[in-house]
Amino acid sequence: MAKRVVVIGGGIGGLTTAALLAQRGYCVQLFEQAAQLGGCASTFQRRGFTFDVGATQVAGLEPGGIHAEIFAALQLPPPPATPCDPACAVYLPGETTPINVWRSRDRWQLERQRHFPHSERFWQGLEQLFAISWRFQQRQPILPPRNGFDLWQLLQALRADTLLTVPLSLMTVTDWMTLCGVGGDRRLRQFLDLQLKLYSQVDASETALLYAATALCLSQEPHGLYHLHGSMQVLSDLLAAALGRDGGQIYTRHLVRRIQVERGRAVAVQVENLKTKTLQRVEADHIVANVPAQNLLQLLGDAIPPGYARRLKTLPPASGAFVIYLGVKEAAIPEACPAHLQFLYDPEGPIGENNSLFVSVSQPEDGRAPSGYRTLIASSFTEPNFWRQPDLDYAATKAQYTQTALKRLSQFFDLRPEHIVHCEAATPRTFWRYTARLDGIVGGIGQRLSTFGPFGLATRTPIPHLWLVGDSVHPGEGTAGVSYAARALVQQLQASDNHFGRNHYNRETA
Repeated sequence: MAKRVVVIGGGIGGLTTAALLAQRGYCVQLFEQAAQLGGCASTFQRRGFTFDVGATQVAGLEPGGIHAEIFAALQLPPPPATPCDPACAVYLPGETTPINVWRSRDRWQLERQRHFPHSERFWQGLEQLFAISWRFQQRQPILPPRNGFDLWQLLQALRADTLLTVPLSLMTVTDWMTLCGVGGDRRLRQFLDLQLKLYSQVDASETALLYAATALCLSQEPHGLYHLHGSMQVLSDLLAAALGRDGGQIYTRHLVRRIQVERGRAVAVQVENLKTKTLQRVEADHIVANVPAQNLLQLLGDAIPPGYARRLKTLPPASGAFVIYLGVKEAAIPEACPAHLQFLYDPEGPIGENNSLFVSVSQPEDGRAPSGYRTLIASSFTEPNFWRQPDLDYAATKAQYTQTALKRLSQFFDLRPEHIVHCEAATPRTFWRYTARLDGIVGGIGQRLSTFGPFGLATRTPIPHLWLVGDSVHPGEGTAGVSYAARALVQQLQASDNHFGRNHYNRETA
């Protein structure tokens, strides 16, 4: 009889895990509390516009990229997409000339040399580290290892060049800047802080160097970031189609209230049908939680091991996002506007809390807007707890943030009232409501020295037959990151059903 797997959450990590397991003969049921799949990579429609909820660009569609490999494994055609070139146009305060992160290596080298003289040692070192890390990741290691199978997979992936990076695993980006003689370059630091906050949740002083090497170099060929044709929903739709084709079942508007643990192992989930308000118990041989790690505290209740609970409770605070969604006339968009831009407005203040904006602009005929119109999405990191204050005038604060964002965007885009067709905003409270992510947090766990790679959370939890996937585990956020995590989890889960890994679950207490 086929093993039964319950997947909690229909984001990209959960869908990828479910589709791969269904193809391998598992009996898979996926429960998603929202009406639509995709999580933070889903979409919504307003007045003829299609807005990407959170994620707006994709890595890993090139040959050898994680999405390309997963679609090939599932026997699916890759989704139509266009490389982002530049991947991002970054505007520093008071400057009208952007720093364009070009896809061409040669063009990007000339760009960074023009903007950051004397920094080439810094960038070339990052590129060498990225090349080593990329080869290592392609050998499918499991990080962090939690039993004999995981350790064996990790050891098989190691090479001499991998071992050379071990001393660097304790360095931050600012450590590397100092070592390369550019520690005092303020403009370079501003640029790095902007980009790293976007990819790792934290700035250069906290981001682990080895993680940053990948985040900062992935935009260049033969890799790159991609703009999907249609919308981000294409990824979810393809994975859901593969899951259904191979016998998996998808239940939207079904919220998992509790993971049930008996005799020390996860055995079932309690699911609420949000349409009928009825509860049911669904038994499983394995349970895969595609949720932020912090959600496990609620889902497990008293069944969570004390050491694991302490680990989750002491994770560094996560970020939320304020996002403004605009449907505009073509006239609002400057000529030759890139698909992605980033602005820093307050060089003296902390990056975040509306001091920076990451902007995504739909392209003509890409399926997101009617002819003659565009979508414009701008997001800024914000403190989730701020939006939960009991005495907060939520509507007034949201309106104030919206006007501030519009004012800042109007410095680049022509946002006269006659050019705006639709405008709405989302806060962490919005993300909490529609994605069920605790407090509306986004982006996973910051990639600090204490939480990235070998020091982070594992897909294998200390409760046998309960697994964690998504942006809380290696290698972190983004559709590519959660897909790597899903592939590793599938390896581990299958091994646990065979002779490798059986009865070797370690209690994670640190």
